Amino acid sequence: MDTIRGLLEELLGPVAEPVAVTFRDQAPEGMERVGAAAPAGCAYWKLAAEGSAFYTAAEDHMQCSIGAYTHGAELGPTAQGELAGMIEKMVGIQYIKMEEVAGIPRRGQPLRFVVYTPLSAAASEPDVVLLRGNPRQMMLLTEAANARGLMSPLAVMGRPACAVIPATIESGRATASLGCIGNRTYTGLPDGEFYLAVPGKVLAGMVEALQAIVAANRELQQYHQGRCA
Repeated sequence: MDTIRGLLEELLGPVAEPVAVTFRDQAPEGMERVGAAAPAGCAYWKLAAEGSAFYTAAEDHMQCSIGAYTHGAELGPTAQGELAGMIEKMVGIQYIKMEEVAGIPRRGQPLRFVVYTPLSAAASEPDVVLLRGNPRQMMLLTEAANARGLMSPLAVMGRPACAVIPATIESGRATASLGCIGNRTYTGLPDGEFYLAVPGKVLAGMVEALQAIVAANRELQQYHQGRCA
């Protein structure tokens, strides 16, 4: 995975460290569990992007009822009440409509453990790789995904940002997300960046296509610049 990370940097310019996310039924051996539960599951994205490799258990996701729901956590009465309260609040302030709730993607398998690592440190193929970048970088990545038929037919996703993970797993294709205000708060995602979530099994093929896409864009840029002149 370190080679792929290097190619992304070579082709796209400076990019934030991609995050590898893997769901497991058993805690991984030889890896430390996160030291403290975060206020939201997407906060773990930030830790991994900053270089930490760790795993979480289901209870480490219960601080955010929405994130716990999208990841397939088994919600007890307390968590269910918190989820209902959060949904009621978001509907009440006109952030979402009640009819939208049923369409929020959710993992079909129960949440047990999640491994988060920087892509460059991933020892095996992850379930999902979270890429982030500016619009130009995302343009090139989505063009590469489309070139291999790997782009999800879903529209660009928004709230909640964590739902992009189950959406990507379910479709088996790359899915774009603009994030959400919670995600941007917990991760520090800059205003000029957004996400592309890619199934780990297709990442290598997408990056291979990216090489041709970048070369084609350079040639087309010269053509268009010539026409402007």
